[in-house]
Order: sequence, then structure tokens, then C-alpha cells
Amino acid sequence: MNEPGVQQEFDLSALQSGDRAEFARLVETYSGQIYRLAMKMLQNPQDAEDILQETFIKAHRAIASFEGRSSLSTWLYRIATNEALMFLRRQQPDPVSVEQPADGEEEQDPLQIIDWCCLPEGELMSAEARANLDASIEQLPETLRVVFLLRDIEGLSTRETADVLDITETAVKTRLSRARLRLRELLSRYYREHFPLEVKRGER
Repeated sequence: MNEPGVQQEFDLSALQSGDRAEFARLVETYSGQIYRLAMKMLQNPQDAEDILQETFIKAHRAIASFEGRSSLSTWLYRIATNEALMFLRRQQPDPVSVEQPADGEEEQDPLQIIDWCCLPEGELMSAEARANLDASIEQLPETLRVVFLLRDIEGLSTRETADVLDITETAVKTRLSRARLRLRELLSRYYREHFPLEVKRGER
């Protein structure tokens, strides 16, 4: 599997003419990344598998009309993201639109900001800390979570993320900033409990 942000070369004409080997290579190259994104968004292995399968089913059906305005990876991320958001919408008792709200209507930024510079680096990367990060990511509003996952977890560029979500690059930057701030707020309780003195020194 290629690393996030590294584009692989594919024979688009072969893909569009139904070349099974080339499409299998596309699936092999990006299935891990698509599954990881779906897993982070849905927090359920079976649901993530379903999104992965549906993504490539839809990609196979639509590849003939792919015009190359974005990279294949961005196109696949767009399909997967839309499928995951639609799934989340169906799970809600009172379904809400998956349309992105105007940036001025986002939830208020967290007020408490902690500087992690004074915390032990090893503890920041511990399994428990990563589990807390995953739980905190899950608590982010949809519009912030998906931007954070695409930019900071999957390593997409600002432009690629904007293409995936069909929003402006300015909106991506704004939402990413808010997502990071909110995560710092959500994680503050964990670090206050484990490293109260270090956190106190790092507060500003």
C-alpha cells in the first residue's frame, strides 16, 4: 500500500475499458487507506468493511465517466467520505443533512488551550494516549472530524481535502484549526489527570 499523499500511476484507459488487473491494482493500492478512514469515521470494523466494499463497487461503476479533474485517490476518498457520511446520517434517529454548514455557523471554538510542550513525549505516543485521541476524534462534530481525518490522519493536502469535500481551501483551513483546538480541549482532562503539574506549567 502506498503512503498517504504519494500518488501512484495507473493506466486510466485500461481502467475505463474494464481491465480487471488494473482495477485490482487500484483496489490493492488504496483499500487500506479507505478502510482506515471509514474505521476512524464509523468506529466499527464491519461498517468500515461495508464502506470499503461500497466505495470500490461505485468506483468500478463510475470509472468510465471519470474525467481526471482530480487524482484517482482524491476521487476514491470523495466516494468513501460521502458513503460514510450517508451511513452516519441513516444511523441518527432524526436524520440531518450532510451538507456542510457555513463556517460562520460552526460550533464555538474551545476556550481552554493547553500547550503540550511540557508533557513527556513517550506518554503522548502511548497506547492509552492514542486510544484517548481516537475517542476524542469520535466526539468531534462531523464537519470538523472529517477534515481532521483527511488532513492530519490521511495526509491529504488542503487542496485535495477541499476537492474531496467540495468546499473551499479556506473552509478546510478554518475547520482544521477548529478541529485541532477542540481536540486539545477534549484531551485536556486526560492529561490533567495524568500529568497535572506538567499541564499546569504548559497552560497559557
